[in-house]
Amino acid sequence: MSRMAVIINAGAGLGYGLPWRDSLAARFASHGLDADITLAADLNHLMEAVRAALAAGAPVVVAGGGDGTVNAVASVVLDSGAMFGVLPMGTLNHFARDLRIPPQLDAAIANLAAGHVAMVDVGEVNGRIFLNNSSLGLYPDIVRDRQRQQRRLGRGKWTAFGWATLAALKRYPFLSVRLTLGEQGHARRTPFVFIGNNEYHMQGFNIGERARIDGGTLSVYVAQRPTRFGLLKLALRALFGRLRQSREFHVFQAGEMVIETRHRRLRVATDGEVSVMAPPLRYRIRPAALPVLVPRPLEK
Repeated sequence: MSRMAVIINAGAGLGYGLPWRDSLAARFASHGLDADITLAADLNHLMEAVRAALAAGAPVVVAGGGDGTVNAVASVVLDSGAMFGVLPMGTLNHFARDLRIPPQLDAAIANLAAGHVAMVDVGEVNGRIFLNNSSLGLYPDIVRDRQRQQRRLGRGKWTAFGWATLAALKRYPFLSVRLTLGEQGHARRTPFVFIGNNEYHMQGFNIGERARIDGGTLSVYVAQRPTRFGLLKLALRALFGRLRQSREFHVFQAGEMVIETRHRRLRVATDGEVSVMAPPLRYRIRPAALPVLVPRPLEK
């Protein structure tokens, strides 16, 4: 347990240089951990570092970065026999937050040293995994436009996201899909489909959080033909805890699901990263597939 490979996404230009790496190694050493730290300049370097660490027999591989980095590292660690750790170093850190991994760096390292392992579920769509969620429709369009604005216009992430959201709501495209869950089929015309790895809180002030990631189910959320004003009403209903009463918002749960559409290609978001896939989209939950170092459960 004392030896681990730590792969840091250092491509964001946040000062992760060699002095910082040495300081981080000293922090690990203060907890009795021998950390082999790699500062990855880009995604290719990051993935190569994970594969090299596993080939060298690292018993634990730790991802340092946001949810996209965590997803990328976990996709290689999955099924390798190694344990997975997280240093939450992104903006939102959904996966770490839902597992109660502390956001402070020293506390996150202490969590790794404690060595408590939980087996968590992993979602999958057409062979690509997601630890948090996947979505179709508005959100992948917003992410693609945000990235384009960041590259071409030099806008900051949140400024670009705001403009991209306004542009998507102006276009407000609908997607005709057929969802097949077990024996049941559901035809929907919708601006979005959201698929969660386990159940998300969709109401109240804990919206967007999960109580557990080991329930063994996909949760599917879809809005049926809402107008722009109807979408705003759904958001208000969610805030005030009345979303499930809406006839325009449907929730399904299943271990597997197929999404069909007439489109030959669809943009699909997985943990905030967008890729293009050919339907049908085959979703499944992989129960207890990933061993993750997490805080010990609170005693009752």
